[in-house]
Amino acid sequence: MQKPTEKPSVAKEQEPLEKAAKRPSAKQFRFGYLVHDVSRIRRTVMDQVMRPYGITRSQWSVLSALSRGGNDGMMQVDLARLMEVGKVTVGGLVDRLEASGHVERRADATDRRAKRVFITEQGYQVIRLMVAVSTKINRRILKGLTPSEVQTVEKALLQVKRNLKDFAEETAQNGKAEEFGSQIPVVDFD
Repeated sequence: MQKPTEKPSVAKEQEPLEKAAKRPSAKQFRFGYLVHDVSRIRRTVMDQVMRPYGITRSQWSVLSALSRGGNDGMMQVDLARLMEVGKVTVGGLVDRLEASGHVERRADATDRRAKRVFITEQGYQVIRLMVAVSTKINRRILKGLTPSEVQTVEKALLQVKRNLKDFAEETAQNGKAEEFGSQIPVVDFD
């Protein structure tokens, strides 16, 4: 046992450093961290800016998705698929947006049993506001980047998105991600 007045040996001082050097680090995952962090912070900023207008992130996501679909309205099931959320979730969001006058459900022209969701004029006013706010926010958060740099980032992110969708589809089809040392078990109920 070491006496309190003695200095530890050099070998003992280096021991924690050696252990630390052998520990794994996630520093190589910087890209994924940055994409996630930028997205999270941007959503938080948009929430803060839109809160005084009484629109939640989920609600403006529905309005945004509907606005990209043109003026033909959209079936709730298609809206859920586009937003990658459940039908029940979209149903609740549409209920609240309909109650607040931002959307309305109308019978489908070809199938009267089916309902399509349409943006109302009040909803379009919110979309105009969202576009104006987003434009200002984007200008602010892209400050210091040239238009060429922004275009390069957008192009790179679109390619990453395509790659991720391809990967997700492949994994869903074969139930495996063997390339990465993992395997999603496929359950056979027969």
